[in-house]
Amino acid sequence: MTMTAPTALHTSTITSLPLLARGKVRDNYAVGDDRILMVASDRISAFDVIMGQPIPGKGELLTKMALFWFDKLGPNGANICPIHLTGDAPDSVVTVAEVPQVVGRSMLVKRLKPILVEAVVRGYLAGSGWKEYQENSAVCGVKLPAGLKNASKLPTPIYTPAAKAEQGDHDENITFEKTVEMIGVDLATRIRDTSIALYQAAADFAATKGIIIADTKFEFGLDKDGSLILMDEVLTPDSSRYWPAESYQEGSNPPSFDKQFLRDWLETAQVAGKPWSKTPPAPHLPREVIEKTSAKYQEALTRLTA
Repeated sequence: MTMTAPTALHTSTITSLPLLARGKVRDNYAVGDDRILMVASDRISAFDVIMGQPIPGKGELLTKMALFWFDKLGPNGANICPIHLTGDAPDSVVTVAEVPQVVGRSMLVKRLKPILVEAVVRGYLAGSGWKEYQENSAVCGVKLPAGLKNASKLPTPIYTPAAKAEQGDHDENITFEKTVEMIGVDLATRIRDTSIALYQAAADFAATKGIIIADTKFEFGLDKDGSLILMDEVLTPDSSRYWPAESYQEGSNPPSFDKQFLRDWLETAQVAGKPWSKTPPAPHLPREVIEKTSAKYQEALTRLTA
């Protein structure tokens, strides 16, 4: 008997439930008025642009990792913050014919009022944070010590929020003070403090598995009682920068267990003979890029759950 590669799901087509939205990766369907079926497709985005080719198996990997962290950090684990999972089986709300699109790659979650702030926490200086630090020795208004290098570990994790953008637009880095203007001081403070606590607990655990979580972003919503709920994905390679501890060296970016490999390739990619402008349409992904990106995701999950 020969084994076949997993069939990629670029876009789900569930017709038994109303479609609420298609994000960069997830397709969300309404289940009554109080729950949402979140289906993690195999789409991948970089620089806020969705690639035309999927990464086979990616949606299942993302879901497994998110469920792992929800269990580790939520009420069953460190109990830092309530989570959006209902505990109900995702395949229980679709037709039999639709189960293959759902099983292994979906979460059935509470329907919440989303907060339009991406809660970014950085433990290391990398990416856009490194670029901003070089310009003004600060990241999102947080002043940092002089003399830091690319990939330097920060004295303490910092909270550097972003305003969520419409699909296709770039999220905008903002200051904590701006989030206070947007959502009020109490909620802004709760999100900041909860995010840092989540990051610290996750980073401490990952370190025992030989993984550095350089930075990550969390998303939160409010339930009918006004409780702050951790939602969407959590600590996946799509929302986090994972580095192998054994390759870490201050001054350069380690080969990360996330889509940084894809980003690096895109920096040199061309469309119609010109460098890609980081706007749609995205360059066509070669098989090697697809396979290596998939391998990076798989290695992160394998290390964490071994």
